[in-house]
Amino acid sequence: MKSKYKLRGVVVSLNTPFDLQGAIDFDSYGRLIEYHLSEGAVGFLAPAQAAEVNELTMDERIELIRFVQKRVGDRGVFFACATAATAEASLQVADAALAAGCSAVLTEAPADRKGDRAAVKQFFRAIGALGMPVLAIQDLEWNGPGIPVADIAELFRSVEAFRCLKVEVQPAGPKYTAVLEATAGQLHVSGGWAADQMIESLDRGVDVYMSTAMTAIYSQIMRLHDEGKRACARELFHRILPVLAFTRQHLDISIHFYKRWMVHLGLFKTAVVRKRGQPYDSFHERCGQELIQYLDTVRCDLTAC
Repeated sequence: MKSKYKLRGVVVSLNTPFDLQGAIDFDSYGRLIEYHLSEGAVGFLAPAQAAEVNELTMDERIELIRFVQKRVGDRGVFFACATAATAEASLQVADAALAAGCSAVLTEAPADRKGDRAAVKQFFRAIGALGMPVLAIQDLEWNGPGIPVADIAELFRSVEAFRCLKVEVQPAGPKYTAVLEATAGQLHVSGGWAADQMIESLDRGVDVYMSTAMTAIYSQIMRLHDEGKRACARELFHRILPVLAFTRQHLDISIHFYKRWMVHLGLFKTAVVRKRGQPYDSFHERCGQELIQYLDTVRCDLTAC
């Protein structure tokens, strides 16, 4: 059996900063990457859901991938996101990522394959055959169980590049345990949207947290848990629950909130979003600003943990 992929810590799913005209602001993007590295990030994911990927053109996606790969270099692992509506588009992005020098590609089953288990497995085999050292599969179903565990185990055995799984299903906890058991603990497992069950997931053996922000806080929680200081990790985690309760209302709320926090930190020039689904109204603004002030206090107290 293949050896387990060695990566532990926080991998940041990067927001995309835009200027007032809605164009990508690469100066802010560079500051964002440097900030997360200084906060302890071990890697990055882009452009994914937090990046408003569905609002980006194919050329913009590829430009972002090239930018992040060049900026990060050997300072962290970069998972280039090749998720797209069609298998053809996913393969195009994955090819571009490999051409840019990316060593890891993350993708989920495209919409034109979902619902057909054989077609989904065929797609992941085709992606894995492109030649990347590491294929990460995103097991995403917001209100369901996601890819069958038996299919994940089969792909892990048969696709050499498949080393990592990002679980974003409902409920996530039992899925973490099931896939680890089905692969004898050799599949590298990441958590994401289910951050409000972080302590449970660390207990279950999750290796990486793919977050959008709060990198120093998440890193500290993982460090404390790894050191056997579970009670301290739990106490710090409980301090960010108000933020998680607010941001986990909806993905769009999360994007709006964290972009405003990035402006507050001096990283982004604007909080402009292209994703226009769930509005961020005056009540969100008030509660969000209160939470941003609260996060300043939590971050200042990290050295006391």
